[in-house]
This record gives sequence, structure tokens and C-alpha cells, in this order.
Amino acid sequence: MKKTWSLVAAYFRHNLMAAMEYRSAFLLQALGMALNNVIFLFFWWVLFTRLPSIRGWTMSMVATIFGLVALSFGLANVVFGNCMRVASIVVTGDLDYYLALPADPLLHLIVSRTQFSSWGDAISGLGVYLFLVPGSLPRLPLFLLYAVLGALIFTSFAVIVGSLAFFVSQSQDLSGYLYNAMISFSLYPIDIFPNVVRLILYTVIPAAMVGTLPARLLFDFRWEGFAALVGFTAVILLAARGVFALGLRRYESGNRVTVRG
Repeated sequence: MKKTWSLVAAYFRHNLMAAMEYRSAFLLQALGMALNNVIFLFFWWVLFTRLPSIRGWTMSMVATIFGLVALSFGLANVVFGNCMRVASIVVTGDLDYYLALPADPLLHLIVSRTQFSSWGDAISGLGVYLFLVPGSLPRLPLFLLYAVLGALIFTSFAVIVGSLAFFVSQSQDLSGYLYNAMISFSLYPIDIFPNVVRLILYTVIPAAMVGTLPARLLFDFRWEGFAALVGFTAVILLAARGVFALGLRRYESGNRVTVRG
């Protein structure tokens, strides 16, 4: 466990230092993503100027969902920046590089890169919650905890859909569609969808587990809901490792020799 955290911390420092070498590009990407998030939230604000609530959800509650999802997504792609590239890494044979090293190949793969623009997601998500949600400060520790759990769910789901490349040829597009669906649906209150869709969003594409459920728990904490969230996070983490490990048994080397300094 200590070696695992040391590896994650070392790569985080390395990726951050690399980002700081290109400060202008880093800041532009982060600001661009933050601006994109503000524009998305603006349309919700316009809608709520005409409607007091939607299926019981108010503007502050929707802003909480948005803040949670943005921060969770940002953390996932800042710390585990390669999680969305698992499929392409498998297909191109770049996985050989990670298999040749003594470290855990899955962990090494996903932490070896960061997404600069995701800093904008993380910062804007935290800012939206603090500035647009009344009474947010006392609940901030829980908000941060739920965001960390959401980041682990995002990362695990990305690994699972990316690992489809072990079993289905040319699955990069399918993996991308599934992950984008996860992001898109997580930004909306689940109550606006039909019952069948709600079931899918709690299980197959667990968008509700990073948006709606933790947002509800912030406004109305229930131990059973909290246990469900923590339990689901543990299950999907184990599922991601299991699917990736199963895929490795089917993996055929790309016969690529990669030198990295």
C-alpha cells in the first residue's frame, strides 16, 4: 500500500512539474474548461428563472450536482489522466511498456499522465459549490469526500469500458461513447428520467452514483445512502481491477519497443 501511494504521489509531482513548464498552455486549457462549465451552468440558471423547481430539484441542488461531477471528473483526470486512454493503449500495443516494469501495470498506466484541462473542471466544480450553494461551507468536508469517491467511480468505469479493447476489436469508439454517456447523464438529476433509465444510471452506466446520490446525501444525509455509495465505490474498484486482469490474459503483445526518458 505504501509503495502504491508513493507511486501515485511521485507521478502527481512529475505531471504537475511538467505542466508548470508550459504555464501558458496549462492555464489556457484550465481556463477554457472552466469557462465551458460556467456556460453550461448558465443555461440551468436561465431555466430556473422560469421554473421554481424541476421534479423537486432547485437551482442550488443542481449546482451541487454540477460541482460534485466537475470536481470528481477533474480529480479523476488530474491524478489518473490515462484512465480514458486504456482502450487506445491496449490496441496500439503501448501496454507493453507498462507490463515490462515491476510496478502494478494498471496503476502505473493510469497515473502516468495528467489532463491539464481537468484542473479547470476541478477548480470550477469547487467554486460553483462554494459560491452558488447556500450554507455550503459546513458541508464542505462531505462534499470533498463524495468528490473523491466520485473520482474513483469515474476512473474505475473508464478502466472497465477501456478494457473492452481486450475482448472487442477496435473498441476505442465504443469506450468513448460509454464514458461520455457517463459524464453527460451524471450532470442531470436522475428524477427527470423514466424508471428504466434510472435503473441503468444506477447500475450499467452509474452516472447517478457520482451526481444525484451524493448531492441528495449532502442535503439529506442518510446512513443507508452513504453505505450504498461507499459500497458501490468498493465494488466498482474491484470490478475494474478484475476486468483489466482478465483482459491481460487475452492480451497479445504489440511487439513495440518504447524508450522513455
